[in-house]
Amino acid sequence: MERRVIVNEFIYTVNYSEEDKELAEMELRAFFGSSASGPVVKSNVEVDVNRSPFIREKIEVLLTADSVADMVQKAGSINIGSETFKAIFVKINDLPPEQKVEYKKRMEIERAIGWEIVGEADLKNPEHLFGLVAYGGRWYLGHYQKNKRVWMKHIKKPREYSTALSARDARVMANIAVPNPKGVRAIDPCCGIGTVLVEALSMGIDIEGRDINPLAASGSRENLAYFGLKGRVTLGPIEEAQGHYDAAIIDMPYNLYTHATPDELQSILTHARRIADKLVVVSIDPIEEMVERAGFIIQDRCIARKSTFSRRILTCS
Repeated sequence: MERRVIVNEFIYTVNYSEEDKELAEMELRAFFGSSASGPVVKSNVEVDVNRSPFIREKIEVLLTADSVADMVQKAGSINIGSETFKAIFVKINDLPPEQKVEYKKRMEIERAIGWEIVGEADLKNPEHLFGLVAYGGRWYLGHYQKNKRVWMKHIKKPREYSTALSARDARVMANIAVPNPKGVRAIDPCCGIGTVLVEALSMGIDIEGRDINPLAASGSRENLAYFGLKGRVTLGPIEEAQGHYDAAIIDMPYNLYTHATPDELQSILTHARRIADKLVVVSIDPIEEMVERAGFIIQDRCIARKSTFSRRILTCS
């Protein structure tokens, strides 16, 4: 039987609630293309699993097989010498309900795979993790990584206000705007207390902030310093922003402290067109006409819901 080795192919498992479905799948499309959807994505695109609040696991594919039995036979080709490992049956998959693998069977499959891999099994503190996942009628085995949900440490900030984006949603906005940070320069020209800046900078995105409100700009700087992040935050309206950026992220002003008229909102969008090639904009009200009037073309959109509250998210170019 011929062994197939796949290079630069990844399997991602995704976990989200029905309420979060639109937001999660918009992030997946930004990372992997317009056809991407959960609960499993196969792609040649490599993404740091810790970037996304919704991606749960990543498997860098080493082997593929038509069946578990076939995979067990192939697993012996993995040789890590004297180093330790653990084999994991990935529970998130696209198997039909009648083919669901129960706990006892999963443990048996893990042991069978582990018996074949050349190395020293260690269930408590292994040096290597290997994941087995079913997708598209085939089985895949490879290096396994689980999301550490590092963004959660950013939930509590020294400076906060109730209508700011959550840390999770801000992280998704940064991912949608800048799915691949290499060589990309971004701006949040209405940055508020810096929720998007914290998430973007923590993921290595080159971004700067700006806000018309001196208290917000000061709060943003304080939040960045609290998390040990270095980023530039300037004071002033977007109308005075200079330079050019690959992407802009704007959570449109809407609370009592940053009330903006329709003309002011239109000006924000018009100047976003002036300084940025791409825009990810968040609004509680329909702004599609304003966005198009500013000269943008809407490429993707979703409604992010939280209980009775919802935000419209548009990706524009």
